[in-house]
Amino acid sequence: MEEENVYKKIQEAISSLPENFSILEEQIDVELQMEYFNYGRDLKEIFPDELIMQHQTDLFDPHIPIDEKKNILVLLASQDKVEAFRTIEKYAKNPDPELREWSILALQESRMVLQSSLMDEQQVYISTGLGGKEQKLRYFVVFIGNEKVINYSAIQQKLIRNELEYAVKKNKGIVEEIKFDENLAISTLLLPVKSDIQSVFNSIIYECNQYGDFVRHDIIITNVKRMSVVEIRRFMNSDK
Repeated sequence: MEEENVYKKIQEAISSLPENFSILEEQIDVELQMEYFNYGRDLKEIFPDELIMQHQTDLFDPHIPIDEKKNILVLLASQDKVEAFRTIEKYAKNPDPELREWSILALQESRMVLQSSLMDEQQVYISTGLGGKEQKLRYFVVFIGNEKVINYSAIQQKLIRNELEYAVKKNKGIVEEIKFDENLAISTLLLPVKSDIQSVFNSIIYECNQYGDFVRHDIIITNVKRMSVVEIRRFMNSDK
């Protein structure tokens, strides 16, 4: 019941999204994203805009410590100035290796701040650990064979592949990868943000099970991270 309520709330939030939203396309660890967005809360209130802009060239100085550059990126991203955006954009093309993902987050925030200022309306920004493309989110999905399935047969693999590709394409999505490991069908795919995820995957399982009832109704689906086979099986065992 609790899971259904969470799903319902997520669907309600998604359905209320405006047309002009942005998606972080890069795959960046969620914990790093949280660190980034919490990082600048107090920082932005300390430094005046003029001082922030004066230090923008420090990003390209190899003698400036990495922690200072982290500060500069976050502070520049808060400025509704084209100059600040161009500076971050230039740096993000050739960043210090330690700040590659940090600079991507700063560039995304800077773009959103600038668009909000120019268009005089709040921009909506969606970020997940697996990222996305255009107005599609990336998902990691695992279809699990039932207790009678030790290894998916060649026919079962073909059925899962065909039904997955059909359903995802029907919903204007893209299957990026699908592979099999014993009784696991592991896939990464893209689906439009406003897709009814539950219905999409229920339909795949229903169609597959018309030919032998071999796929469990509970699946693993996340947009936080890719899981290794070891992690998948550990999760399955913990759920028993």
